Amino acid sequence: MSTISKPKQFQLPRIFPRPKSHKGLWYWLATVDHKKIGTMYGLVAFFWFLVGGIEALLIRLQLGQAESSILSPEVYNQMFTMHGTTMVFLVVMPLSAAFFNWIVPLQIGARDVAFPRLNALSLWVFIFGSILMNISWFVGGAPNGGWFGYPPNSSLGFNPGHGITYWVMGLNILGVASIAAGLNFIVTIINMRAPGMHMMRMPVFTWMTLITSVLIVLALPILAVAGIQLTADRIYGTNFFNSEAGGDPIFWQHIFWLFGHPEVYILILPAMGIVSEVLPTFSRKPLFGYTAIVFAGLVIGFLGWFVWSHHMFTVGLGPAANTAFTVTTMLIAIPTGVKIFNWISTLWGGSIKLNTSMLFSIGFIAMFTIGGLSGVTHAASPSDTQQQDTYYVVAHFHYVLFGGSIFAIFSGIYYWWPKFTGWLLDEKLGKISFILMFIGFNLQFGPMHWVGLNGMPRRIYTYAEDMGWEGSNLAATIGGFIIAVSVLVFLANVILSKRNKQNSGGDPWDARTLEWSISSPPPHYNFVEIPKVNNIDDWWYRKYPELLEGNNQNFKKQKIEVEDSSNVDESKIHLPDLSYYPLIIGIGLTIAGLGVMYTYALVAIGLIMVFWGSIGWSTEPVNEDSKEHH
Repeated sequence: MSTISKPKQFQLPRIFPRPKSHKGLWYWLATVDHKKIGTMYGLVAFFWFLVGGIEALLIRLQLGQAESSILSPEVYNQMFTMHGTTMVFLVVMPLSAAFFNWIVPLQIGARDVAFPRLNALSLWVFIFGSILMNISWFVGGAPNGGWFGYPPNSSLGFNPGHGITYWVMGLNILGVASIAAGLNFIVTIINMRAPGMHMMRMPVFTWMTLITSVLIVLALPILAVAGIQLTADRIYGTNFFNSEAGGDPIFWQHIFWLFGHPEVYILILPAMGIVSEVLPTFSRKPLFGYTAIVFAGLVIGFLGWFVWSHHMFTVGLGPAANTAFTVTTMLIAIPTGVKIFNWISTLWGGSIKLNTSMLFSIGFIAMFTIGGLSGVTHAASPSDTQQQDTYYVVAHFHYVLFGGSIFAIFSGIYYWWPKFTGWLLDEKLGKISFILMFIGFNLQFGPMHWVGLNGMPRRIYTYAEDMGWEGSNLAATIGGFIIAVSVLVFLANVILSKRNKQNSGGDPWDARTLEWSISSPPPHYNFVEIPKVNNIDDWWYRKYPELLEGNNQNFKKQKIEVEDSSNVDESKIHLPDLSYYPLIIGIGLTIAGLGVMYTYALVAIGLIMVFWGSIGWSTEPVNEDSKEHH
């Protein structure tokens, strides 16, 4: 009897060596493992955090005293622009993505994300897009029009050179990375949850990841439209934002802030998710009002689309529009307040353990509350008229985004570090780092409230001696350097803790969610067997089943160990294969973006690489030997 042989699958020739292990440079360049991608996201974003911090220190040195000349006006504007851009797009967003990549598949009981190669693509596009944006420092000047890029300051007539063009091309490429990641996590969370984990059993961090991903997918294309229009104005001579030729610079503000205010919640919702995991663990209580916190997150994500023009109260929209956006801005404070009261209620009556992670989460609640209260004061358009473009606004958004997002990210680093590495960070150094950061943060940004109400404008590179602002600015500068010391203490903690490794075990915190039910660090395939979920905080109730029966007195921990993966045959577990094509596409896309500014030859080279990578991606077999997986 004859058999019909399967046709051989077309495949592009291999141009890189195939890694022989899960270590080494070639493996990291080709990996599609969500954990390694999360690690690379975190390392690159932390590098940009250090760069953005240096930029901030230079800004504070310039403003530390009146009539200073440490930075020229042009260099100051470049530092100011790149600091804001770096912290928003290259630090907080990718650090959140690092946690998404590492934690979400583990929390939902999955072996990887839905589209592992798309995940790798988002990483490489982010890395090379961030490099493209910062090349501008070395080729004639960085962008200098503010992180918001308002025309006509960002138009070619008022801002010749390539600085702003680097900025807008970098943002568009970074947007590709964000949208790819957002789509990936939406599909992963909806389709790949463990059996029994319906939506209202998902951990809050996974919920906030889902809401954030929806916001990313909807908001980043809006920024892309604005970026394409500004690029066309600067390179091809169009007039979208040129008022002299029928365009409108206010049009840019509407588009940018229609993206920009959902962006605020893209930055803060992951932080809220981190805190919602840390507080119950170290209070030894369930999260108070789980359903209310999830619903509040959904409401924040929805209402975030209806408040963008509170950034524009002084542009002359008229009383009707100002009134409408005043009301919606005040309304969005309600779900935020719900979350704050629920976090406080989680702490109330708990068996609180004040370790470093818990301290950063409590610091988040306090600082974010202050930032929210100052936000409400300029939610009202009459008072915003006085506060607009003053340092009061700078104080507000740093209390929300540094006191909020960065504090929560450090809380998450200390909380999940043993899961990432298998060893613990030193608690004494951690608490020293927290205290320094807490003191430095309030010393830097607290005085900005009253110096702003006293009339100090934003975006100025110096000020006169007789304005009465010297003392507050000097305090802010000292505070900035105290924050820098706290970050150095954190880095020292990492180095010393690695040198004197204290093994953490799989579940060092006696935690609640599924990522703690497996070894630390997790094996390549995450779970030997996909878990069956029966409750919210399923891992906690597996350890303390009496709590399900209402026995809250003298409950005892069951002898249940984390999953043992020492004798597992990995060949029987289906895992995605390595691929270099996401790296090739990421490089090609960046080269094409660079070519838009200089020569179409580079555009052609970049697009050829993108095309090559796409063909290779689509024809690549599931695994090297095309074997059947079980």
